[in-house]
Amino acid sequence: MAAAGAAPLLPGVAEAAPSGGPDFPLVADGSATDLYVDPAEDPAVLRAAGDLAADVERVSGVRPRLLHTLPERAAHLVVIATAKEPGPWEASVTRVVDRPFPGVDRALTITGSDRRGTVYGIYDTSERIGVSPWYWWADVPVVRRDTVTVPAHTFERREPAVRYRGVFINDEQNLTTWSHRTQEPDKNIGPRTYERIFELLLRLKANYLWPAMHPYSDFFNKYAENAQLADRYGIVVGSSHPEAMLRNGVHEWDPWAAEHRNADGGLPVYDYTVNPAVISDYWRARARQNAHYESSWTLGMRGLHDSALETRNATTIPEKVVVMNDIIADQRRILAEEVGAGAEPQIFIPYKEVLDLYNAGVRVPDDVTLIWPDDNHGNMRQLPDEAERARAGGNGIYYHLSYWGRPRSYLWLDTTQLAKVWQELRRVHEHQVDRMWIFNVGDLKSIETGLSFCLDLAWDVDRAGPEAFLAEWYGRQFGRRHAAELTAIRTEFYRLAAERRPEFIDRDIFSTVHHGDEAGRRTDAYAALLERVRALGAGLPESCRDAYFELVEYPVHGAWLMNLKYYWADRNALAVRQGRGAGTNRYADLAEAAHADEQAVTRRYNTEIAGGKWDGVVNPYPSQIPKAPGRPAVTRIARQETSGLGVAAEGNDVGTARPLSFSWTDRGRRFVDVFNTGFLPLEWTARASEPWVRLDTSDGTLTDQTRVWVDLDWARVPEGTHTPTVTFTGAGRSTEVPLRVVNSPERTQGFVEAHGYVSIEAAHYDRQIPRGGARWRTVRGLGRHAAAVEAVPSTAASVTDAFATRSPELRYRVHFTSTGTFPVTVFRLPSLDERGRRRLAVALDDQVPVVLSGQAVATGNRGDAWARNVEEGVEKLTATVVVEAPGEHVLRLFMGDAAIAVDQIVVATAGPVAGYLAPPESGRPGAGRR
Repeated sequence: MAAAGAAPLLPGVAEAAPSGGPDFPLVADGSATDLYVDPAEDPAVLRAAGDLAADVERVSGVRPRLLHTLPERAAHLVVIATAKEPGPWEASVTRVVDRPFPGVDRALTITGSDRRGTVYGIYDTSERIGVSPWYWWADVPVVRRDTVTVPAHTFERREPAVRYRGVFINDEQNLTTWSHRTQEPDKNIGPRTYERIFELLLRLKANYLWPAMHPYSDFFNKYAENAQLADRYGIVVGSSHPEAMLRNGVHEWDPWAAEHRNADGGLPVYDYTVNPAVISDYWRARARQNAHYESSWTLGMRGLHDSALETRNATTIPEKVVVMNDIIADQRRILAEEVGAGAEPQIFIPYKEVLDLYNAGVRVPDDVTLIWPDDNHGNMRQLPDEAERARAGGNGIYYHLSYWGRPRSYLWLDTTQLAKVWQELRRVHEHQVDRMWIFNVGDLKSIETGLSFCLDLAWDVDRAGPEAFLAEWYGRQFGRRHAAELTAIRTEFYRLAAERRPEFIDRDIFSTVHHGDEAGRRTDAYAALLERVRALGAGLPESCRDAYFELVEYPVHGAWLMNLKYYWADRNALAVRQGRGAGTNRYADLAEAAHADEQAVTRRYNTEIAGGKWDGVVNPYPSQIPKAPGRPAVTRIARQETSGLGVAAEGNDVGTARPLSFSWTDRGRRFVDVFNTGFLPLEWTARASEPWVRLDTSDGTLTDQTRVWVDLDWARVPEGTHTPTVTFTGAGRSTEVPLRVVNSPERTQGFVEAHGYVSIEAAHYDRQIPRGGARWRTVRGLGRHAAAVEAVPSTAASVTDAFATRSPELRYRVHFTSTGTFPVTVFRLPSLDERGRRRLAVALDDQVPVVLSGQAVATGNRGDAWARNVEEGVEKLTATVVVEAPGEHVLRLFMGDAAIAVDQIVVATAGPVAGYLAPPESGRPGAGRR
């Protein structure tokens, strides 16, 4: 478990060499060192000092006194103070000082450059003694110790990379349910809940919040205590893109409209082209009410409740641009009159249709921060150009870790790959977007890991990447000896989600008949991951079990069951097509059992974990917002007192017509499903025509079905191409399964064509050639495999021609046995640029490179290229290459536009390659792995 001296694991901090003095005692011999804070300090500092006292007690059982006058005599004293002179933004220094005051021998001084800097210094000290920021929100235990010390090092928290860092509580029905049940029965998210949220944000070194805003939640300003508490904690409160000027339209517009009716008694509509005066007064009232708080003011306008801007009297884009300019001018005038110079930051969020208006000419004042949105699925839509980067107000981002909307919602688990987040946020910062980062975290629970990573990056964008973060983070929560295994577990969890988020699973996505049953291999990978989770968890102390379930076990278990129930449902549908008997009903039972298990593990989270503390906080199926996939429909057949032998070979939806393919390059295995077409047991046998064809089972009694795995004893396989068979016999009939075996070993260093394709994981290149100040880098944990490649830096100039001499290049050695013109598909990881293009190029040998253009615009639709890309996590870009002669060739990949990332490359030499995923990587017998 985490213990004193964990400072090097904290982001954005530096710890000098030891001062030579002994560690500073906070608790020793049953006595706690007093904490001193000047009573004139900011309320945020005074309050946080109380948290430090409580944290010391959590560790030791002894609570220090919180003093507001200096003691006349003290051997040790903790002194908390904010610098009187202006300094860096939110920075702090913690050091041990000898004789700081008369009568005080030694002091631990926590000094902040401003009020939040001091608060962060306080919470850094809490982490250093072993109190996780997630001690309450994820039940991370605090290890008890009789003696509590901190090293006598100078501990410096540098100025953050991003000035405003925070979260948007959104689509929060589950959080509302939990809050109402466990925190405030008379409210739907109120002050008691926000106190907990504010504390968590500060412990995570955040400073900014967009509060919950949907119909099932109480709006933030309903309770005056909310804004008062935010100010007391030091949290800057803003509002989301449809909530101009801190107004919650969902709850507040209708009452306002009822009190400000039109002259004819009708209700005014929320349309600035129809009712500008009423809307302006509506905004002005909130500006006046919140003028004395540290707030963020959202300018511009959208419709009520996250809907598009309504402009009855402005129908064209140019007309709407004029209206938006008038709106911004009106809002600026209100803020100048009601709030004055303290009305900052002011932000403008070109979200969805507002981005089109901004690009068409909306004039945003220079001191207003532009908040650039992603496409709601983790891909930044566009980034500031040179002129926008020079703005006094700077630039920020609104980035989703959770989303409700098209083409599908993901609200349940933390499934965005950290490497994807790292790639996009570093790209953002390289474009000087550093004023504000706001993260949509949905219900907050389940996003613990991703949120911690994002806020760590927001403070120190140059910190180590995702693997190092996970090792540090899990080491702090569960102990450093478990960090490597937990990092591997979480990385694999994210990788499986990159293939398809569990919230996006559906019928007939993954193939059950191709590539060794890719759907079954996926569920097996989840099952193996869950075994690792349980094995590690079994060795943890009892005090860790709740936190481990919340942060590690539930996400893996839930995702596995979500996939498993659809796998069995797909096998059920396949069984119907294949004419199976008892097996059809068996798969139906398994699908429904997996759904019941998924409900049970969620019920355990809500009713048993931490003594029922989280009642209602996790639910894949909330009633008022889009749901995760529910119970899949299945088919059952009536029992018949018959039996019959059925056989279906891998690669065939029905029957055995497509031979099982074997190659010396990968020496893989293939399956044959042997099944009963009825319900009465039958005896069956299997015999291979060649002695080097091996079966893992060759006979038995069959009630429903069995899977027979076929492989070869390669040491005995003759060279050349062979067509042996395996014959299955039972219930008076025989079925022959053909095999195609290629054993033609050649001395080659490249990927070898086999099974009708060459499949290459992009990170397994043979050579890289940087050019033009740009290069390809390998990003571990990105994409559907262990790593992907990305063209960097993200600010590199685009290449439009002469790729072979101007563009950074990757080369792959490939050995073809076929000749012809073949499609080559590049599996690109989605990225956008709505003012540019997303291009790369491919070539074989010295052929002219072919340019492939990817989707650059987020349409927000269902069923189009953008929608497919975000659902599948890849974009398949296809060109053709000409293989004029068999043998060794070089496949070349070129950057067109920076920040392009590639996961896999497939050349299909025998027709389309089936399956949802790219086929397994081709063999490279003569080369090691990178």
